[in-house]
Amino acid sequence: MEPKAYRIRIKGHLDKSWSEWFDELVIAYAEDGTTTLTGLVADQPALFGLLLRVRDLGLQLVSLEPLSREAD
Repeated sequence: MEPKAYRIRIKGHLDKSWSEWFDELVIAYAEDGTTTLTGLVADQPALFGLLLRVRDLGLQLVSLEPLSREAD
């Protein structure tokens, strides 16, 4: 299975030092106070693992968006 790209938005600004927790996803901040995590995820179990980390850190998930190859 080929990795797929995703964009995960969470409420609040997450410190960039947490990037290791999120498998080196790119962390970006929006003016609306959200943080966006973007990057390749190996497979569905890895995606669920990322979502569990969001939950375990007590973060509020705003959205999860699969990205097409053209958006990478």
